[in-house]
Amino acid sequence: MNIDFITKKLQSHKDIFKSLLLNLTLEEYLWKPDSEKWCQLEIVCHLYDEEREDFRIRIKQILENPELPLPPADPAAWVTERRYVEQNYEAKLENFLIERDNSIEWLQSLDAPKWDNTHIHPTAGPISAEFILTNWLAHDYLHIKQITRTKYDYLKYYSGHSLDYAGEWK
Repeated sequence: MNIDFITKKLQSHKDIFKSLLLNLTLEEYLWKPDSEKWCQLEIVCHLYDEEREDFRIRIKQILENPELPLPPADPAAWVTERRYVEQNYEAKLENFLIERDNSIEWLQSLDAPKWDNTHIHPTAGPISAEFILTNWLAHDYLHIKQITRTKYDYLKYYSGHSLDYAGEWK
């Protein structure tokens, strides 16, 4: 796996997230297609917390001390525990974008990291630092898709029009 490729993609995704998430109205960033889905504010809060408390910190630990337990993370619970929907949208988005810069700076500063270092996860089994890095990029893609889908669903709701003329969403 080309680590530089993944790092560059993570860096370019900052601009994608920024473009998709800047300048939303209050209604846009709080709107949900249903109670089981996240609004844009909840997605932004999740991205911020994952950037700081999951991917970067877990890769660091696997690179430095793969035998130690990974720090706990419960992203699903954080939505309510951290009251995501009550947070300041613009501040959280800015904080996420800053954290992404910090992540890229950290990744680029690594000197001969041992990407094959492996942690034995109690449920997932052996996971390497490279595995976590690859999944970090996949996580970005999933949330870019989620953000775009929420924007599409909001347009359909807000306009009251069928969007079938545009093409079929699959």
